[in-house]
Amino acid sequence: MYCDQCKQKPASVHVTHMYNGQKIESHLCSECAAQKGAWMFDMGNSLSIPHLLGSIFGNDLQEMAGPSYEATCPNCGMTFSNIKHVGKLGCSECYTAFEQELEPTLRRISGSSKHVGKIPARSGQQLVLRKQIEDLKTRLQQCVSSEKYEEAVEIRDAIKELEKNLE
Repeated sequence: MYCDQCKQKPASVHVTHMYNGQKIESHLCSECAAQKGAWMFDMGNSLSIPHLLGSIFGNDLQEMAGPSYEATCPNCGMTFSNIKHVGKLGCSECYTAFEQELEPTLRRISGSSKHVGKIPARSGQQLVLRKQIEDLKTRLQQCVSSEKYEEAVEIRDAIKELEKNLE
């Protein structure tokens, strides 16, 4: 088999890549592979694999791959594709670094993307009331800042009623 690039020398580098369910193969001689950058397939390299494969296969792969930059977690260095592959986050900072990507999955799995934890059976009612008061105080601040005074009065009265129940 001859090199796909120069079509003169025997192919010594064979690259098979699966991307989005499509199998892409290329057979190159050592010189053409070196010119195209096939020697850089080191996973620790800062260049991305789709970018390097695009230099070997041409623009077809570049168009399929989209942008070659992938965001990483500033704390542990994990990428979102690594998280999808492993099924686990690298650290607690991954939640904020990949918030937009993780939110639909968390919402699908747990029904909400916000962790609320469990409420203890003995003191649960007090915790629920405190949380309601906290939420109402936040809404009260929003109403005052947006000058919705009638609604703010109703919220203030609701807060006072819940505080009586708390005691």
